[in-house]
Amino acid sequence: MTDIHQYLAEFDDIPGTRVYTAARARKGYHLNQFCMSLMKPENRARWKADEAAYLADWPLTDDQRAAVLERDYNRLLDLGGNIYFLAKVFSTDGLSFVQAVSTMTGMSVADYQAMMLAGGRSPQGVRSIREGN
Repeated sequence: MTDIHQYLAEFDDIPGTRVYTAARARKGYHLNQFCMSLMKPENRARWKADEAAYLADWPLTDDQRAAVLERDYNRLLDLGGNIYFLAKVFSTDGLSFVQAVSTMTGMSVADYQAMMLAGGRSPQGVRSIREGN
């Protein structure tokens, strides 16, 4: 039987992918609760009026707070954010899912859409960060 920690550590070896594990869920609990709060119109209005003041009501880490304000979605995933909860932030900003996710790839929206319509990223290339292959 494989050690569960060793098994879960393998998820961190997948290039360009963040697997949403229980550890990430615990780390991002308050971040994701903040995101879900934006489902209510009155909370979206408060958020749009003063983002920093609204975030002050949430027990986020300094890194989480900065990443939210910078809209650094990749960093937010690293800090425990769940993409489906983060969608509440970019939706409040008026971005579609495709627009927001394309910012995470460094691609234009058109290039990202074309890649996805063509079947997504090629399975060829780096498959392991550790092994570089």
